[in-house]
Amino acid sequence: MSSEFPLFALSEEHQAIREAVRAVCDAKVAPFAADVDEHARYPDEAAAALLAADFHAPHVPEEYGGAGADALATVIVIEEVARACASSSLIPAVNKLGSLPVQISGSEELKKRYLGKLAAGEGGFSYCLSEPDAGSDAVGMKARAVLDRGSDGDHYVLNGVKRWITNAGVSEYYTVMAVTDPEKRGRGISAFVVEKSDPGVSFGAPEKKLGIKGSPTREVYLDNVRIPADRMIGAEGTGFETAMKTLDHTRVTIAAQAVGIAQGALDYALGYAQERKQFGKSISDFQGMQFLLADMGMKVEAARQLTYAAAGKSERGDADLTFFGAAAKCFASDVAMEVTTNAVQVLGGYGYTRDYPVERMMRDAKITQIYEGTNQVQRIVMARQLLAGVQSQL
Repeated sequence: MSSEFPLFALSEEHQAIREAVRAVCDAKVAPFAADVDEHARYPDEAAAALLAADFHAPHVPEEYGGAGADALATVIVIEEVARACASSSLIPAVNKLGSLPVQISGSEELKKRYLGKLAAGEGGFSYCLSEPDAGSDAVGMKARAVLDRGSDGDHYVLNGVKRWITNAGVSEYYTVMAVTDPEKRGRGISAFVVEKSDPGVSFGAPEKKLGIKGSPTREVYLDNVRIPADRMIGAEGTGFETAMKTLDHTRVTIAAQAVGIAQGALDYALGYAQERKQFGKSISDFQGMQFLLADMGMKVEAARQLTYAAAGKSERGDADLTFFGAAAKCFASDVAMEVTTNAVQVLGGYGYTRDYPVERMMRDAKITQIYEGTNQVQRIVMARQLLAGVQSQL
């Protein structure tokens, strides 16, 4: 696909992708969103529909059997799925998060094997960085990978616990960060591909979460998991660098998810405001309501434009991607929280009930301010980039 990103207009190709994803979501994702949330179940209908339409992992390059979607197209897919169901949007989002380390740093053999499996729908890909005592301070991880030079060839033996792993237990493949040299801190961390079927891999109980209830979040337990050495992603000691490069790109996809959630809430609030009558007229006729809706629409569009600009930086690998990725994720998620909260306000008492979707959207929006780096961490990242002079001069 084209890597040209006009600042203020989508290409016909990108517009067509939006229309195609929206059609799939309106027919096969949105109708199940409330049930998925109510029963905290995996969105099987959405997973099947996205796989059938090749939207489950659109970022995988064509040479590995994927759709070859550029960064903006992938953002549009995630945005549109999130507009219908935030839990379902984590299918393409986490597939990119989990597999991007392989795409960035993996050997050609690893790319062919695992990106090919992902593209073919043979299993999802999750990302294992955080631990019970290593969240924002990921360098403090304790999971270990020890080289074992056995008679059957070189292997690594992994032990440890990974926490807050999205789609754990559902995904077949896991990018796992583990310490190979405790003396080197960040430079002693390496990345590996671990398979769900590897002996010694197990999962904790699903977390009981505020939102995104249809996307399971579990601990991943590694108990003497012995894997071939060729499943290391990149050179030994480069895992943390790969992890940070990955997040520069995938924070843009969280921004897209946030924009989608906010847009879904705005859409519903607009429809409700025009239909709901009080004091003999539609509540959308009241100036106070109009100002509220105007601010919601303005902020959603600002978040969208920043996210699309960041997608362009991601596609090109621009030097200021780190700033733009953090800025898009931080701004869009703050907007999503504000807009969904205001959508509940538009609906009044009805908005506070599960009979209407905006309370679900408000709960779903909250996590976008937290995962892939809290918004406090994003502000630290942005400040460091600004102070280092790394920012685009448009």
